[in-house]
Amino acid sequence: MSKTTIRGAWAAGIALLAFATLPTAAHTAEPPLPSASRTSPSPASPSVLPKPSGSHRVGTTTLHLVDDSRPDPWVPEEKARQLMVSLWYPAKASTRRRAPYMTAEESALLLKGQKITGVPGDTLSRTRTNAIADAAPVGRRRSLPLVVLSPGFTMPRSSLTIMAEDLASKGYVVAGIDHTYESFGTSLPDGRTATCVACAEQEKEVWKFGDKATRGRQADIAFVLDRLTGRRPAWQGGELIDRSRIGVAGHSLGGSSAAWTVLNDSRVKAGVNMDGPFFVPAPDKGLARPFLMMGAGKVHEPGGKDFTWGRDWKRMTGWKRWLTVDGGDHGSFTDYPLLLEQGGIDLGTPLSGSRAVEITRKYVGAFFDLHLGGRLQPLLDRPSRRYPEVRFWR
Repeated sequence: MSKTTIRGAWAAGIALLAFATLPTAAHTAEPPLPSASRTSPSPASPSVLPKPSGSHRVGTTTLHLVDDSRPDPWVPEEKARQLMVSLWYPAKASTRRRAPYMTAEESALLLKGQKITGVPGDTLSRTRTNAIADAAPVGRRRSLPLVVLSPGFTMPRSSLTIMAEDLASKGYVVAGIDHTYESFGTSLPDGRTATCVACAEQEKEVWKFGDKATRGRQADIAFVLDRLTGRRPAWQGGELIDRSRIGVAGHSLGGSSAAWTVLNDSRVKAGVNMDGPFFVPAPDKGLARPFLMMGAGKVHEPGGKDFTWGRDWKRMTGWKRWLTVDGGDHGSFTDYPLLLEQGGIDLGTPLSGSRAVEITRKYVGAFFDLHLGGRLQPLLDRPSRRYPEVRFWR
């Protein structure tokens, strides 16, 4: 199949993968993206994530957390909410193996969900990461800030691995959450793989779904914070986390959840929404904590298709920035454009996958360095000649 056809399927599919419907000023949703036969030649070699920019080695581990206090919101007969969480953190040197990007089953379900054929099902699981599996963490007690990441709808937690590894290399603990039954596939310890039960509900009424999912994800994040920062942390390095320096960032539906979490959880000091609508409006009293909105150009410029940005921007009373990235699209804030680019696929956007990764991790990293690290970040004060694609609004 030609690269043009692949581009139309995968690159457009990233937007569908993250959140199939985008709000417009008329409170309606864009029609679903057109379906297509999606095939691709088998890649010659696995994709490789870029090296993190910080000075620390990076370790990673996986936690299975069970919240017995509430049933699963999508499968009510399950009386407890199960979550898979990946942690990335500064680590000691280790001879252990590099961590897998995702499981083979998760890769196969993601490709199937996007109707992509012609590649081995485990293709994405063979992506080469930088983090060492179960490496010993390093740091002083209560010295490491914590950032929680929430992915886009139908996306796994691994979709934000590049950002997670980069933050960890700079001295952060990063927790990426798979919101069970909201992604195409989440592998569980008992051998099952949870699939996207929520997809059927999303197709019925987007705003009602978005409200429910945003509030549910906020509950997921709160529970993960409980388990990481409580008296008996679920992670062996829990004592390294500085409980006074916690942030949250999310892509698409995860960005909506980040905003709602900052509003409702006093432990969270700062948040980032990457190209996501605000499904639950900020209250009239406003959002007083630092918040960064960073999205694709045109769609998220003032007066663009996503009216929720202008609405909630007016209700932000603390430090705030509204940035858009010219030439990018909905998927530009995830790992996937770079992985596709490495596979020789033309993304069909002016912004390359490698440039998108550089911009995203640079600006999001600067935001957390400022508000969790207390280090001045001139990059966030005005447009940069080094990053002319990034536009500042208001």
